[in-house]
Amino acid sequence: MENFYLYMIIALAILAVADLVVGVSNDAVNFLNSAIGSKAVSFRTLMIVASLGIGIGAIFSSGMMEIARKGIFNPEQFMFNEIMIIFMAVMITDILLLDFFNSIGLPTSTTVSIVFELLGASVAMTLIKISHDGGNLSDVIDYINTAKVTEIISGILLSVVIAFTVGALVQWVARLLLSYDFERKADWVGALFGGFALTSITYFIFLKGIGGTNIANQTYDIINGETIKDFLEHQAVYIVAISFVLWTIISYAVIALLKANIYKLIILVGTFALALAFAGNDLVNFIGPSMGAFQAYSDFTNPAINTLGLSASEFPMNSLSEKATTPTLLLLAAGIVMVLTLWFSSKAKAVVKTSLDLASQGETKERFQPNFLSRSFVRMAMGISYVTSYILPKSLEAKIDKQFEAPVIKLAKDKVHELPSFDLVRAAVNLMVAAVLIAIATSYKLPLSTTYVTFMVAMGSSLADRAWGAESAVYRVAGVINVIGGWFFTAISAFFAAALVAYLLNLNIKVMFPILLLVAFGLLIKSSMAHTKKMKETKAEDRLNKTESSSVQGVIHESANNIANVIKRGNKIYTNAINGLALQDLSLLKKNKKQVRKLSEEVEELRDNIFYFIKNLDDSSVGASNFYINILGYLQDMTQSLEYISKVSHKHIHNNHKKLKFSQIKELKEVDERFERLFNNSRNAFESHSFEEIGIILGRKKEIISLVTDKIQKQVERTRTEESSPKNTTLYFSILLETKDLLVATMNLLEEYYLAHDSSVKPIPFPDKLKK
Repeated sequence: MENFYLYMIIALAILAVADLVVGVSNDAVNFLNSAIGSKAVSFRTLMIVASLGIGIGAIFSSGMMEIARKGIFNPEQFMFNEIMIIFMAVMITDILLLDFFNSIGLPTSTTVSIVFELLGASVAMTLIKISHDGGNLSDVIDYINTAKVTEIISGILLSVVIAFTVGALVQWVARLLLSYDFERKADWVGALFGGFALTSITYFIFLKGIGGTNIANQTYDIINGETIKDFLEHQAVYIVAISFVLWTIISYAVIALLKANIYKLIILVGTFALALAFAGNDLVNFIGPSMGAFQAYSDFTNPAINTLGLSASEFPMNSLSEKATTPTLLLLAAGIVMVLTLWFSSKAKAVVKTSLDLASQGETKERFQPNFLSRSFVRMAMGISYVTSYILPKSLEAKIDKQFEAPVIKLAKDKVHELPSFDLVRAAVNLMVAAVLIAIATSYKLPLSTTYVTFMVAMGSSLADRAWGAESAVYRVAGVINVIGGWFFTAISAFFAAALVAYLLNLNIKVMFPILLLVAFGLLIKSSMAHTKKMKETKAEDRLNKTESSSVQGVIHESANNIANVIKRGNKIYTNAINGLALQDLSLLKKNKKQVRKLSEEVEELRDNIFYFIKNLDDSSVGASNFYINILGYLQDMTQSLEYISKVSHKHIHNNHKKLKFSQIKELKEVDERFERLFNNSRNAFESHSFEEIGIILGRKKEIISLVTDKIQKQVERTRTEESSPKNTTLYFSILLETKDLLVATMNLLEEYYLAHDSSVKPIPFPDKLKK
C-alpha cells in the first residue's frame, strides 16, 4: 500500500508542474496588464523585469506553503489516507478549473480557487468521517478553520468594491492634476508623483513581497531583536516618510538631470513588485497541496515519527500543524517553470488581452454582449452625470472636461504605429493603487486576492479616465460583470468539484485515482489542442482585413483578397447547406451555421471600421468612401442570404421534418453546381486582380437567374399537383428565393468592381502586413 501512495506523490509532483503552467497563464494578467497596455517599454524588457520578480519571489515563498497544510482545515483531525485524498482532489480540480478559464480568456483568482477547493475537499471528507462515526453536522466546525474561511470570503467581497472605487478616485484626481499633457508639466510635479508612486510600490515590495515570506519571520539584532515583518509594521510611518523624501529627490534627478521619463520607471518598478508578490505569495496556490502531501508521506513512512507502524487509515496528521520549510532548490525550480511559462504561454496573452480590451481608451472589438445589468448600470451612471452637470458651474465643468481631453494622434496612412491601450499616467496609477491596497490589507492581515485587486483597479481607472464612452460603455460594463460573475462561479464550482472528486476517490482510491488522473490529463490535452486550433483559425489566411487605401483604385486592389475570401467561403457554406439537406447531416449543418456566423461577424467588423476609413481620407479621395460603403453593403447582403439558407436548412433537419424529394435535391444540386462555377470564376478574377474578366461573368447573369426562376416555377407546379408537405414546400421556396437574392447581391458586387476599375491606373504596393 505504501508503494501506491508513492505513485500518488509522483502524480502530485507532475500535477504541480502542470498547475504552475496553467496558473501562471491565468495570473500573468496581474503584473503584465498595465505595462503592456501602456507600451511604456519594449515587450522584451518588460518580460525580463517580470521574470526577475518571479524568480526572486519564488525563492522567498517558503513560509507561505503552510497555508495549504493548515490554513483551511485542521490537519490533526484527519488521517494520512484522508489527507492524501484531499490534496489529490484539490490538484486535479485546480488544473481543470484554471485551464477552463484560461481557454476562454478570462482572468480568475488562483487564491480563491485553491481555498475553495481545499474547503470543498475537506468538507467532503469531514462529512464522510462524521457519517461513519455517527457524529452530528455541527461537528464540521471542529475539522474546518472557519475563522480563516470567513475572513477570505469577506475579503473577496470587499476587494471588488474597494479596489474599483479607489482606482476610479485616484485616477480621476491624477488626470485632473496632470491631464493628458503630463509630460509638459513642471519637473517638480512629475517628481512628486514619482515620489508618491514609488514609495507606495517599494513599501508594497517590503510588506507584501518580503514581509509574507519565511525570511521575514527571523529576528535580527540590528532591529532590536524584532522580526522583519514586525519591524515593517511598527515603523511603517517612518519608513514611508523617509522613502517619500528619497524617492522624490531621485525622481527629480531622473527628470531634470537625466531627462528620463519617470512614469516609465514607475511602471517598471511596479511590474517587478507585483511579479515578486505574485510568486512569493501565490506559488502556494500551485504547489502547496503537493508539498503538503509530500511532507505527509515523509512523516508516514518515517519510522522515527510513525513509531508504532500505524496504517494509512490510523496515522493522524498532527505533524502538518507544525512549522516546516520548503527546500530552496525546489522553489527555484518552480520559479524557472513559472518564468518559462510566462515567456511561451499563448493562453497568458489571451487572458491579458481581455483586461486590455476592457480597459482600452480606443476602439477594440467588443467581446461581450450587453445585458440587463450592464444597460441598467450605464443608464444610472448617465443619470448621475446629468445631475452633476446640472449642479456644477459651467466654467468649472469646462475646465474639468479640458483636463480629460485625450490627444488626437494623426496616424500615417499605413497605420504601422499602433496606439497604446492607455497612457503612462493610467498605467502608473493602476500599479500604484494595486500595490497600496494589497500592502494595507496585508498590514491588517486581511486576505485580498491579487487578481481581484489588480483587475478592479484597472476597471475603476478606466471608468474615471472616460475610457468607457457612449460607444463602448455598455459592452465594457457587461465584460466586467462577466469577469466578476466568473470569480464567484470559480468559488462555487471549485468547492463542489473538489468535494465530488474527493468523494469519488474515497469510494475506491486504487480504482478512481488512475481513472480521474487520466480524465484530468485527457481534458487538459483536449483543451490545449482546442486552443491551438483556435489560434490557427485566428491567424488563418482567409480572415478579412481592414482596407486602408484612400483612393478608389487603391481600395479595389487592396480589398480584392477580401472579396475572393468571402466568395470562397460563401461557396463552401452554400454547398454544405445543400449537402446537409441531401444527406440529412445535422452535424454538418450545425458546423455550417458556425462558419457563416463567423463570416458575418468579420463583415460586420469591416462595417464598424467605416468611420475610421472615411476619417482617414483626404478631400480629393471622397469617392473611395462611396465605393467602399457599397461593396460592404453587398457583402453584408451576401452573408445575410447565406446565413438564412444555413439557418432554415439546419432548422428543418433539427426538427426531424420530412426529407426533401429526390427531384428537389437534384434541382438544388444543379443550382449549386452552377453557382460553384460562378463563384470559382469570380474568385479567380479577384485573386489574380483580372478585373476585366468580371465582364464575361456579368454576361451570364440572365442565364443563372433564369435557372433559379425555372426551379421556382417547377416547384409551383409540383405544389399544385403532387406536393403534400407544407414544410418541404416552405423550405424549398425559401432556399431558392434567398439563392436569388444571393445571386443579385453577388452580381451587384461584381458590377461595382467592373465599372469602377481603371486598368490604366497601376496600384501602389501596400505594406507586407496587408498581404499576409
